[in-house]
Amino acid sequence: MSKSFVLTATPLDSATGSAALPVHIKRVFTPDQCVPQLISHQARENPGHIALGDGSMRLTYGELDDRANKLAHHLKELGVTANTAVAVCVRRSPLAALAALAVMKAGAAYLPIDPSYPGERLSFILADSRAPIVLSDSTVAGKLPEGNWRMLLLDREDLAGRTPGALEDAEVCPDHLAYVIYTSGSTGTPKGVEITHANLLNLVCWYQKAFAVTPDDRATQLTSFGFDAAVAELWPHLAAVASVLFVPDEVRSSPELLRDWLIDQEIAIAFAPTALAERVITLDWPVTSLRLLLTGADTLHHYPRPELPFALINNYGPTEATVMATSGHVAAPEADGEQRPPIGRPIGGAEIYIVDEWLNLLPRGEIGELCIGGAGVGRGYVNSPELTAKKFVPDPFIDSPGVRMYRTGDRARWLPDGRIEYIGRVDNLIKIQGYRIEANEVIGVLDRHPSILASAVVARHDGMENPRLVAYIVLNGAQGRPTVTELRELLRSRLPAYMMPAIFVVMPDLPMNSHGKLDRKALPPPDASNTLPDENYLAPRTVLEEKLSALVANLLGVARVGVNDNLFLIGGHSLFGTQLIARMRDDFGVELPLRSVFESPTPALLAREIERLMETKIGAMSEDEIQRALKQATSVGGQG
Repeated sequence: MSKSFVLTATPLDSATGSAALPVHIKRVFTPDQCVPQLISHQARENPGHIALGDGSMRLTYGELDDRANKLAHHLKELGVTANTAVAVCVRRSPLAALAALAVMKAGAAYLPIDPSYPGERLSFILADSRAPIVLSDSTVAGKLPEGNWRMLLLDREDLAGRTPGALEDAEVCPDHLAYVIYTSGSTGTPKGVEITHANLLNLVCWYQKAFAVTPDDRATQLTSFGFDAAVAELWPHLAAVASVLFVPDEVRSSPELLRDWLIDQEIAIAFAPTALAERVITLDWPVTSLRLLLTGADTLHHYPRPELPFALINNYGPTEATVMATSGHVAAPEADGEQRPPIGRPIGGAEIYIVDEWLNLLPRGEIGELCIGGAGVGRGYVNSPELTAKKFVPDPFIDSPGVRMYRTGDRARWLPDGRIEYIGRVDNLIKIQGYRIEANEVIGVLDRHPSILASAVVARHDGMENPRLVAYIVLNGAQGRPTVTELRELLRSRLPAYMMPAIFVVMPDLPMNSHGKLDRKALPPPDASNTLPDENYLAPRTVLEEKLSALVANLLGVARVGVNDNLFLIGGHSLFGTQLIARMRDDFGVELPLRSVFESPTPALLAREIERLMETKIGAMSEDEIQRALKQATSVGGQG
């Protein structure tokens, strides 16, 4: 890099007297350049090095910088200025990263939007952000709502004749916004988090030092572009001349396929959301180039095995504090019975406080609210001064005007060795499959239904490793009883799929505590007596369908599953698909590809696939083998 950085931080958890770390840890970071300028410098020094790639596109650093510069000039010609939000609604690809870089080079803030969001959510985000321009492509643009913004199709926009060359450094300043990301909102609507270039640069420079990123490294881009983890997947690597490869869609949700892809592509650094990472670390690993598997976005429950050939890094941080605020190497436990893996120590530039309700620092071992100060604390929320003032409060531990800390609403405590243990939420923010879900946003949609008088939404484990979203509803007797199909259609029209409750429980009233607030602990577990039945339920008609339905019900923790029930509308998710494939292999002796669960997402359709495979196998079997296979496939009970 052409400029130097002062960063006093400890990479990973290397021993530097960690047991003597104080409760309040402060590290100093002095930024000197912004990320777009760093990438331009790397492009000048290493124009032929691969920057971004997927199955259909490869961009060198020279090509990336040149195309981003031309698009940035075009955006400026269209009137884009500092702190303007420019939406990037493109399928996950190198083109999305190029567009985001161009927006930052133009001095504006990129606003990544997942094109799979429902139209109402897309409309709200675009209107709330006041984005004058939407960068999209021809495969996505038709799904976007109309509004007071200009659409540019990146795969059709001819920039060949546009002004070449770099932009002036003054276009990008540390206190300007770098990006805006919308997360689930406690008020019932999404909220936009504003992050500056200074915030982003702190993350980038800490990350590069902590994980020793080099130009020889190949890293992954796996998460949705609208998920803040994508920030850490892209910019720290591109600012260090590493190569970022986009994980194919068909690989992203399969632990086995992901492992094989990481090995085949010689990946050195990868990120996987917690639920996926926990499956990946249970697999057998041959020799691999992978040296770091980063994870985060949810509570890590399991430790890695000592024989894993790479390090597992657990990260924690809300969007409001620029992706990561703590990080730590999770090693295999030295003894049985250790608490769940900690979330590490503060990253460089971050200040972590564990406080009581009066914002007094707590000693080690005591549980309190985790607050974040330092260089990663963002500017606030878009068009929400009251919410910003509530969550971004003056830092009482820094004697400097204007310095703020972010109140996360998470409970945590310091461990004796200076690491932090995450305990849970102060409020009712839910995390499922790595996604942040504000219960009030789901409740706000449910309460629109005329038959619903009141509702509550919680995450329940009920003995399952992965939680599921459960909605509790109180009915308005005068308006009749809603159907499951009605509720799902209502929710699907306004919310992304990951916010869809798996089960609807009917309650006479919602339980309240002595303060008149919802008593979540008193909400009963779903069972056959209280669950809203699916009006389209069709019972199994064959022994094979019966066993398949029982197997799915067991995996999802529901009372029953009809043969025509879509598994992904009753609580199934991508990792559920891999679990189901494994159980079908064990129970029926057939090897179905993962895509079959998505192409045939009901017990009836899966039963046909199993029968088809068994008929193919029977032709090559002896009579004894046939009888054993039929006995295995039609035996009811056992694990199912």
